[in-house]
Amino acid sequence: MLEILKEFFAASGIMALDGKALIMIGLSLFFLYLAIYKKYEPYLLIPIAFGMLLVNLPKNGLMETGGLLKLLYMGIEYGIYPSLIFLGVGASTDFGPLIANPKSMLLGAAAQLGIFFAFLGAILLGYTALEAASIGIIGGADGPTAIYLTSQLADHMLGPIALAAYSYMALVPVIQPPIIKLLTTKEERQIKMKQLRPVSRLEKILFPIVVTVVVILLVPSAAPLIGMLMFGNLIKEVGIVPNLVEVAKNAIMYTVTILIGLTVGAKADAETLLNPKTLGIIALGLIAFSIGTAGGVLFGKLMCKVTKGQINPMIGAAGVSAVPMAARVVQKVGQEEDPSNFLLMHAMGPNVAGVIGSAIAAGVLLNFFG
Repeated sequence: MLEILKEFFAASGIMALDGKALIMIGLSLFFLYLAIYKKYEPYLLIPIAFGMLLVNLPKNGLMETGGLLKLLYMGIEYGIYPSLIFLGVGASTDFGPLIANPKSMLLGAAAQLGIFFAFLGAILLGYTALEAASIGIIGGADGPTAIYLTSQLADHMLGPIALAAYSYMALVPVIQPPIIKLLTTKEERQIKMKQLRPVSRLEKILFPIVVTVVVILLVPSAAPLIGMLMFGNLIKEVGIVPNLVEVAKNAIMYTVTILIGLTVGAKADAETLLNPKTLGIIALGLIAFSIGTAGGVLFGKLMCKVTKGQINPMIGAAGVSAVPMAARVVQKVGQEEDPSNFLLMHAMGPNVAGVIGSAIAAGVLLNFFG
C-alpha cells in the first residue's frame, strides 16, 4: 500500500512543483483578482489568467502535442482568432464619426507613432527585428493585432506581449489623462467642436468596401485583419442581415475571446515570463503606448492651430485602438474642464481610425519581416 502511495505521488504534479511554477501560479491568481474584483478587462483577463494557471500546473499535458490547449492554440498560430475578433469589432463599430470628419484619420495615424518608436528602441536594446516589431505593436493598444503579429513573427514572446497589450488597454483611463493634461492647456481642453454632419446609409455601405480595396492593394499583409473588420462592418451597415450581425458581435466574439484568452495564457509559462526580457517588453510597451497617445495629442494641437481653434487637440489621444475606452477618456477629461462639452462622438473618429491604423501598421511590419 505504501509503495502504491509513493508511486501515486511520484506521478502527480505535486512532486513536480518548483519555485518558478509557484510564482507563476501566484501571478495567475493575482490576475484573476484584478479581473474579478478590480474588473480590469474581465472578459479577456479571466481566460488569460486561467490559461496561465492551467499551463503552470505540472504534468497536465495541455500544451504538449495532442493536448487540448495545444490544439486550440492552432487558431492563434494561423491567425484565425484575431481575425474573427476583428469581424466582431467591425459588426459592432460605427464608422460614421470617421466618415463625417475624414481629417480624424490623420489623428489615428499620428497615434501609431509609438509603434515605430518602440520598434527602434527594442532594436537598440538588442532584440531581434522580429521581436522588436512584436513589441512595438503594443503601442497601438490593440490586443488582437498584437496577438496576430506576434504569433506570426515571435511566437515565443506571445505570453508577455499579450499580457502587456491587454494590461495597457485596461489602464487607458489611468495612463492617458496625465499625458493629455501635460500636453494641452486649459483653454485647449475647453474647445467645443461643431456637431458632426449626418452620414448617409450609402456612405456607410461604401466605406468598408472602399477601405478593403484600397488598404489590401497597398498592404496585402493586412488582409486578414482589415478584411474581417470591414466585412463585419458591411453586414452591420447594410441592415438586411441582422442575424449575421448578432452572431458576429456576440456568439462569435465571445467564443473566440474565451479561446484567445485560454491559449494566450497557456503560453505564459515560467520559462517565458520569468525572464529579464519580459521586463523590457513591459517597459517598452508602456513607452510605446504613451508616445502613441502623445503623438495623437500633439498632432491634434497642430490641427487645432491650422483650423484656428476648431479642433480640440485632446481627441488625438483617442487615436490609439482601445475602442471605445480612449474616446471615453477624452470625453471625461473634457467634461472635467467644462461639463457642457461633449467630445465623445468627435473622439470616436480618431478611435476607429486607430483600429484601422494599427491593422495597417501590423501589415507593414509583416511585409518587411514576415
